[in-house]
Amino acid sequence: MKVVTHSGTFHADDVFASAVLRAALGDFDFVRTRDTALIAAADIVFDVGGVYDPARRRYDHHMRDLPRREDGTPYSSVGLIWRDYGRAALSCFVPGIDDGERDCVWQDVDASIILPIDLTDNGVATVSPSHLALLIEAFNPTWDSTQTYDEAFEEAVGLAHGILQRACRQAHAEARATAFVLKAAKEAKDPRVIVLDRKLPWEKAVFGSGLTDLLFVIYPNEDSTSWYCRTVPPEPSSFGQRLSLPEAWRGLQEEAFSKASGIPDGVFCHPSGFICGARSRASALHLAEQAIAAGRETGTA
Repeated sequence: MKVVTHSGTFHADDVFASAVLRAALGDFDFVRTRDTALIAAADIVFDVGGVYDPARRRYDHHMRDLPRREDGTPYSSVGLIWRDYGRAALSCFVPGIDDGERDCVWQDVDASIILPIDLTDNGVATVSPSHLALLIEAFNPTWDSTQTYDEAFEEAVGLAHGILQRACRQAHAEARATAFVLKAAKEAKDPRVIVLDRKLPWEKAVFGSGLTDLLFVIYPNEDSTSWYCRTVPPEPSSFGQRLSLPEAWRGLQEEAFSKASGIPDGVFCHPSGFICGARSRASALHLAEQAIAAGRETGTA
């Protein structure tokens, strides 16, 4: 297998495309060149060559009639490579990934890592000083460096591989968390309260799966020495609450909070009323039930 991209100065799209192909295909002969004979003889060509033809595995995007996503966003080389080889690359980035999880992880990484590179490489989006694209471009040798562009490219690919691996594993963890949350919601006696047996990200599952009746999520801390009763916000990443914890609990701790809430092992209630805690699962669940009852009395639940 011979793979070719252009020589000289590199950008995030060709660096990340190389990292994706190496994860998807394993070892191959790789050349950075603008020699037309070498380009013509290659099995896969990306970001150079003036041809976009997936059937021939040609993935340039610098022509007038450039390839675009369904919404019209122009592809960069990594967008094209991720589209066709990203799912195969996931077996390297996330060993043991289930086929049922593959597409979800692919989509998450496409949205969070790949699409922003497509946008900046094509000038569709502005680039902030800390943008990933500029971080990769900083690997290009300075004018007075003795390092070659190919050597610098390999260093940048190493960073890109690490970023993709971490992003894929985080997306995989979120996909698994979603499955846990939906299972808990299905088993819940009351659709307004779910109980998780471990701490994990749950907001994406709540809002992505339409759990509109849910008011409270019960889950333990990292070592299960305490249990939290967390209100569900009205929208993702908000400190607002679909139903706030009772005003009489807020800002109290330990004995004072236990007395106010009617449990024996209270830990705290946050002053803004979005989270409280106890030392047992049963008490945390009781806090949610008490909050719902208080909401009914005030007409907010």
